[in-house]
Amino acid sequence: MDWKKTLMYGSFAAGAILFLTGRRPAGLAVAGIGVATFAAEHPEKFKELWHHMPEYIEKGSKFVDMASTFLERLGEEKSGYRNMPIAGGTRY
Repeated sequence: MDWKKTLMYGSFAAGAILFLTGRRPAGLAVAGIGVATFAAEHPEKFKELWHHMPEYIEKGSKFVDMASTFLERLGEEKSGYRNMPIAGGTRY
């Protein structure tokens, strides 16, 4: 693997981690380095990716919505269990 691929994959991974940990501006900046390296290395693939971007954004937003709904339901389930009365009437 050459250094350009390492730079691309590393910046995408670091950008995703930063984005998920709440450091969105830094995550986008680091991921932008990977995008710029990808565009310089594979201009024809980048052009194809750019044309399909609306489809990818739509699929990504659907995934995020599904994950959000799942996490909300999981949170509701946990809070429901905490509020259940315990046999004997006392809760520790």
